[in-house]
Amino acid sequence: MRIALVHPNYHSGGAEIAGNWPPAWAAYLAGSLRAAGFDDIHFVDAMTNDLSDEEIAERFAELQPDVIGCTAITPSIYTAERVLEIALRTCPDAVRVLGGIHATFMYKQVLSEAPWIDVIVRGEGEEIFVELIRAVAEKRWPAERAEIEGLAYRDGDQIVATRAAPTVKNLDGIEADWSLLEWEKYIYVPLGTRVAIPNMARGCPFTCSFCSQWKFWRDYRIRDPQKVVDEIEELVEKYDVGFFILADEEPTINRKKFIEFCEALIARGLPDRIKWGINTRVTDILRDEEYLHFYRRAGLVHVSLGTEAAAQLKLDRFNKETKVEDNRRAIELLRNADIFVEAQFIVGLENETAETLEETYQMARAWDPDLANWAMYTPWPFSSLFRELGDKVEVFDFSKYNFVTPIMKPEAMDRGELLDRVMNNYRRFYIKKALFHYPWRGTGFRRRYLLGCLKAFLKAGFQRKFYDLGKVNYWGPQSKKSVDFHFDENRRIAPAQAEDWEAASERAARMRAERADVKACGGSTEQMADFDLPDAQTVPETEPAELVPDNAQGRSVAAE
Repeated sequence: MRIALVHPNYHSGGAEIAGNWPPAWAAYLAGSLRAAGFDDIHFVDAMTNDLSDEEIAERFAELQPDVIGCTAITPSIYTAERVLEIALRTCPDAVRVLGGIHATFMYKQVLSEAPWIDVIVRGEGEEIFVELIRAVAEKRWPAERAEIEGLAYRDGDQIVATRAAPTVKNLDGIEADWSLLEWEKYIYVPLGTRVAIPNMARGCPFTCSFCSQWKFWRDYRIRDPQKVVDEIEELVEKYDVGFFILADEEPTINRKKFIEFCEALIARGLPDRIKWGINTRVTDILRDEEYLHFYRRAGLVHVSLGTEAAAQLKLDRFNKETKVEDNRRAIELLRNADIFVEAQFIVGLENETAETLEETYQMARAWDPDLANWAMYTPWPFSSLFRELGDKVEVFDFSKYNFVTPIMKPEAMDRGELLDRVMNNYRRFYIKKALFHYPWRGTGFRRRYLLGCLKAFLKAGFQRKFYDLGKVNYWGPQSKKSVDFHFDENRRIAPAQAEDWEAASERAARMRAERADVKACGGSTEQMADFDLPDAQTVPETEPAELVPDNAQGRSVAAE
């Protein structure tokens, strides 16, 4: 039984400028497959190796797998669909499987536009995919596919989804197979070292309106910190990894577990051998002021903060429940603890103006983070904001939903001007940092890291990969009127998907009412640090509207 896992070849000019990121999904999935007795597993990293369609076809022809599994986030969905179309041509007898967050919620869209996909895995893949592989191995596929939870597929002209599978409760039982990856190719540019993206927890109990992660993972679960450190120690010892970023949406959400994690790293002497970074909330930094120096001792050197907006109006729009002043204070605390801080701004909503963009720049200068990032607002098609925006969403070409392409058109400017003003913010911010900050702030590791970050920016700039500038014909302010984002205007929401959304609107409203007492992104009066949380608790153990079965029709409904 031969299984091929494929990471699609999609590039956007965003986070990848800092390096090649190892596809951790493949390692965790392969680990679960091996634990179930399936050992003939192959991984094709088309993104890192920049493989053409022809090269992917050659690889499939060489492997002749029985099952080909591909993943996709929203911007890579068309590339993933094309990978499985190539699979149909080269390995027509192989079962073609697609997973990932986009297909989970948009399965009717995907199966409408790519009918050559045999089946979609909806939700976390470790247990669902193993059950699917067992069915194929035991010749029960496709006859018994309706009995496997967490799938969607075409049955003639109908798109069918089986009952949603429960979330993976025993995260500690998942042993990643890191040997599957080509480690010499995954380099973190700022430090010139190998990089990994391990996972400590899944889910988030908060409900930011622009985010979809809490919908996908559905409940909050955290691994034993000692198990996570075991994994990191393996990455250091076996694969010479020198930097990692925790994949968690917010690893500090459970302070007690996070402290245990840091203590375990220190106890094993790992901070001398590996450094790491996280994404987290402003409120957690304020909460943990007294622990920040301890986190730094554990090797934490980089924190990306979801400051999101300089204007309080935008923070309120995103349900952030934080104040602009909180952002400034959190950055100051991290700087005092010698932790590099990256401020994240979301720009490009329909009410964006030249003045609001200038305000984000002035705030970035005043707050003085080490790094700043201006991400284009991207309304995920399965987020509540996407539905609320209605006809203000004009672009349905999901390949451009990548945080660097202006999906929304502000009322006060066109997309070319928006891109130009964002680039102007970057130019001014990093020129000042390059001339007056990075070469002169601190010594040793601090200086090396900051200069490494500058190197990453300069490299992407010279290659014109940053923000896809080379592809959109942007050369500076003089070219803002001739920018072409190459939107595929033929892309539309499939009728089947639109009908599902409409039919599920009442159910989504009921689910929102049930979640009304769950505070959004840090608004709770009690912080999780004070509790030793069980592995699968915080939000009620119910399926979100997107995965609630419609028993009358024997299928699931994608909503919101």
